[in-house]
Amino acid sequence: MRRVEHVMGFPVSLRVDDERVPAGAADAVFAWLREVDERFSPFRPDSEVSRLDRGGIGPGEVSADLAEVLARCEEYRVATGGAFDVRLPGRGLDPCAVVKGWSVQRAADLLRAAGVRRFCLNAGGDVVAAGGPWRVGVRHPERADRLCTVLEITDGAVATSALYERGAHILDGRTGLPATGLRSLTVVAPTLTEADGTATAAFALGRAGVAWAAARPDCEVFAVDEEGKVLRTPGLPVATAAAA
Repeated sequence: MRRVEHVMGFPVSLRVDDERVPAGAADAVFAWLREVDERFSPFRPDSEVSRLDRGGIGPGEVSADLAEVLARCEEYRVATGGAFDVRLPGRGLDPCAVVKGWSVQRAADLLRAAGVRRFCLNAGGDVVAAGGPWRVGVRHPERADRLCTVLEITDGAVATSALYERGAHILDGRTGLPATGLRSLTVVAPTLTEADGTATAAFALGRAGVAWAAARPDCEVFAVDEEGKVLRTPGLPVATAAAA
């Protein structure tokens, strides 16, 4: 079964390779992601995030889901010394860097709970996979038609932060300026919650973010710095054919 929808501002594709797909499993995935977009988008004036930002609700009145997201945002802010920050001066509250990975991981958990065993869920290039091996390409930061490497994932997640899709959109919270030092940074982790948040936070740190991300539990890293040098951890699950 294959299905693609445009949700939260990017394409989300679901592929399930089980012989039998539980009824309603895919519907539940996309319904959840649409719900997340309505509740947590900073671009929707009626979302919970927007209402919190303008004082319509207090910090003690947020949902358990938003409280979880904001707690993870704060964890990354503290861990990076403020390089990652969802409350930058002059800007509204924007937890999208954590919401994306968190919500797509939750969608993957819905699939597992429904009994789906072999699937690949790709949300704008960030991937959760189960029942592999699955091969996930890491795009070249300068050439859209080339890959830097191909990863082999059995059960886990891959997320990339880079300049090639949205330009210098990741800011260093310590300066308020675009992060520098890296062209792209990819993290492999057990969950997309961890992979996506770590990739963004590490990119905000600049070149020092490579070592920072590599030091986090169960994270492997592939990065290209601003000079084109490739940096990667020894445990990176590179596909055999790609390594050859």
